[in-house]
Amino acid sequence: QVQLVESGGGLVQAGDSLRLTCTAAGGTLNTYTVAWFRQAPGKEREFVAGINTLHRLSTFQSDSMEDRFTIFRRYDKNEVYLEMLSPIPEDTAVYYCAADEYYDYWGQGTQVTVSS
Repeated sequence: QVQLVESGGGLVQAGDSLRLTCTAAGGTLNTYTVAWFRQAPGKEREFVAGINTLHRLSTFQSDSMEDRFTIFRRYDKNEVYLEMLSPIPEDTAVYYCAADEYYDYWGQGTQVTVSS
């Protein structure tokens, strides 16, 4: 079992970049497919982006998100990142990383607030 920890959230102005980090406490993240989800107030949790292991292929919820986010991983650091390249206020949410084929493992989340 792996324990996931997100970091890097905070307050950011629209258009300024922000990088979120997902790490695994007491284990390795390198053998898992990892995804980022988010949940805004009053809304359901939604998929943002995911990345697999072998070929580092990434997927995004939408073309709009692919334009404004990037996901990548560093095996040497055992970390997966979600980089918000040009966030907008609608991206304000708690961001979670999840791992494994069926996303069995979740972190506690990190709050991101985008001001206009």
